[in-house]
Amino acid sequence: MLIKLRFAASISWCGLALMVVLSTGCAETPAADVALPASTVQDSAPSAVAEIARARQAGAAAIHQPTARPDRIILTWAGDPARSQAVTWRTDPTVKTGLAEIAVAGDNGQFVKRARQLKARTSALTTDLATAHYHSVEFQALVPDTKYAYRVGDGSNWSEWFHFTTASLDPEPFSFVYFGDAQTEIKPLWSRVIREAAITAPGARFLIHAGDLVNNSTRDAEWGEWFQAGGWLNAMIPSIPTPGNHEYQSKLAAGSTSALTEFWKPQFALPENSIEGLGETAYYIDFQGTRIVSLNSNEKQAEQAKWLDLILKDNPCRWTVITFHHPIYSATRLRDNAKLRAQWQPIFDRYRVDLVLQGHDHTYARSGLVDGRVAAEKNEAVGVTGRSESAGTVYVVSVSGPKMYDLEKPFRPQFQRVAEDVQLFQVISIEGDQLRYEARTATGSLYDGFTLRKRTGLPNEMIEQVPAMPQRLRPPRPPAIPAPPLPT
Repeated sequence: MLIKLRFAASISWCGLALMVVLSTGCAETPAADVALPASTVQDSAPSAVAEIARARQAGAAAIHQPTARPDRIILTWAGDPARSQAVTWRTDPTVKTGLAEIAVAGDNGQFVKRARQLKARTSALTTDLATAHYHSVEFQALVPDTKYAYRVGDGSNWSEWFHFTTASLDPEPFSFVYFGDAQTEIKPLWSRVIREAAITAPGARFLIHAGDLVNNSTRDAEWGEWFQAGGWLNAMIPSIPTPGNHEYQSKLAAGSTSALTEFWKPQFALPENSIEGLGETAYYIDFQGTRIVSLNSNEKQAEQAKWLDLILKDNPCRWTVITFHHPIYSATRLRDNAKLRAQWQPIFDRYRVDLVLQGHDHTYARSGLVDGRVAAEKNEAVGVTGRSESAGTVYVVSVSGPKMYDLEKPFRPQFQRVAEDVQLFQVISIEGDQLRYEARTATGSLYDGFTLRKRTGLPNEMIEQVPAMPQRLRPPRPPAIPAPPLPT
């Protein structure tokens, strides 16, 4: 007997897909017919899959191959945002010495004559696709509240000139954007979210990424898609990334199950002002009267709690925003980070942290004011009913990529607004004693909102500003059909 196999292969930017269809005489897209003996079909499948994998790898290597021209250019901070700015970029190994030039930006091209040149710190990284050189420069001794122009290259191959503006020394008004997990289908479906955010909040001063920037952090192509999605925005708006569980990769060393991806530190120049071993993953940055803290929820949580207590006890800023990946209050079915909540929430309560921005659960859930001590005073489990109408922290879980999960139902009592199957970004604006929060869908529609107001000697006042849009929830699942009884 012969079985007719119909192969249809197509290559896209996302990779290569192969369809193997048993021919039944139905109408199909024209494809090549290959007649094989039935006995060989099973033997042929593994080799076909291997061939697909090789073709996919070759396609990814061609798309994401480094060259002598700078790419994956991204601004971050390693020091004081008012007086410094870090930039990182990638080239192929033929570029031995990276260079960056900077000048105060001008209204015509004459500013380039005043540019000063700096030599980059360069490191090599061999990935699943290629070996690349990653270059990093920290511009220092900058003037606060000043727009600069910069470019990166090697003296022959230069990027275009980009702009950034240093922070003010005073608590001037500003806004920023927060993204939950991007993770999957980054170029085709997440890129529209970061670009819509740029249109919605054109003056945003930085971008917070709350972990799981990619799905497989060992794959160079996924990082390539992440950088392509942000494009020139990454080179002009600084990023504040915090690692998720997908930024950790398997590790074979004894006593350890995972390790931070080898891409993280070459790609992002971040502060090393936390505990040993967590530099550039747990850190804080003070920006115009707001302390932004990144915590690493993947490891050393107890050690971070001690460090967090110290930096919040000695905090000169009016506002405090904390970001990390795994939620204090999980929104997704069958998840609960009770140990993390027990270690960190008491510190948030003690120092009246204003806002906590998280990811991981691939849903949306936003609390009211929550104080874990409220539940403790009622002799109830902390984190079960710790909602307070008069004091506490606002906790947010959000997702910006297309991968979605089910919400826990019934919803936790802390949550005031939830959503399923909605890609979102959040715009947070701070001005004086007021923090304004907006969650917007991938198409820019307002989905959630509130305002926090500081009150001298009193907890924050929270003003709910939820739009009329109904909550976006999946339809209820049909009841399961019971299995027929087994014969006796």
